[in-house]
Amino acid sequence: METLVVVVHVIAAIAIIGLVLLQQGKGADAGAAFGSGASQTVFGSSGTGNFLTRSTTVAAVIFFATSLVLAIYAQQYSMGGGSDASPIVNPDVLRELEESDVPQLTAPASSSDVPDASAQAPQDDQ
Repeated sequence: METLVVVVHVIAAIAIIGLVLLQQGKGADAGAAFGSGASQTVFGSSGTGNFLTRSTTVAAVIFFATSLVLAIYAQQYSMGGGSDASPIVNPDVLRELEESDVPQLTAPASSSDVPDASAQAPQDDQ
């Protein structure tokens, strides 16, 4: 079910992008006033404004609905059945790390290359 929602979500996103790119801007009305646009439209003399606007609205509603459903799926998946605030860790991975022969990389406590300034106080020779 989640895969279906993701597919519909991606199709709605691509449809929104395509529909927004197909729409004319506000400056395109000046060319239509001189008779060079309305006579060659597929959707009639009213143009594609209403059709593209309604299609964009429908695609946006579908996109928002699938976004909400995917957010609910993500929340249920992230809960994982644990009620405490601990991070979600796969116990099988932890078990494999503990049983492995690879030594754990830990840095020594005093591995700084910077000398300690408090140990060497400057001496005034005058």
